Amino acid sequence: MIYKVTLLCLFVACSASLATAQELSPSPRKTKERSVPASAGRTVSACALLASKEIDAVQGEPVKETISNLQLTEGMNLLQCVFHTPTPAKSVSLEVATVNHSNSSAATPRKFWRNQFHASDLREKDLPTDAKPAKDSMIEPQNEERKPRRIDGVGEEAYWVGNGVTGILYVLHGDVFLRLSVGGIREESARLEKSKALARAAIRRL
Repeated sequence: MIYKVTLLCLFVACSASLATAQELSPSPRKTKERSVPASAGRTVSACALLASKEIDAVQGEPVKETISNLQLTEGMNLLQCVFHTPTPAKSVSLEVATVNHSNSSAATPRKFWRNQFHASDLREKDLPTDAKPAKDSMIEPQNEERKPRRIDGVGEEAYWVGNGVTGILYVLHGDVFLRLSVGGIREESARLEKSKALARAAIRRL
């Protein structure tokens, strides 16, 4: 099975990895994050979804400062918060995709999620039995190491995309999905468990 790379490239405001301090902006400028409607008419702020004590419990360091960013796309609001810790490599990045009600007819977070993680199921359902899927220029060759892995026990549905160096946890919750990355952890299993703990904490506030 092959997977689209568009999900990893969509969040252009996010650091690709938190493994080193250089991958975080050396002198970021604080910005005031705009609150936008979530799936049930509530407002959501990415920086308000995690508390310093929760990150301290997972990373062993409290939050020194938070840097937020908002990107508007057709059908989605992409909100990012980087929780900087005293050790930059241990910082946490959380991104939240919510419905853009000004253009809700476009690709909502839930539709985007389905197209990203269940594209092969949709193709097999819609195509005739003798048809073969066309090659998509946005699809990378199969990479066993980067295959999204289904994770149980977090949100409505969750996937882990990682390798020996980095890891990102994607969590679907209603019409919202989260993208969470924890830095400074070498062992992948430990990164996953820490990401799950923080994702559960964030979901409780949605």
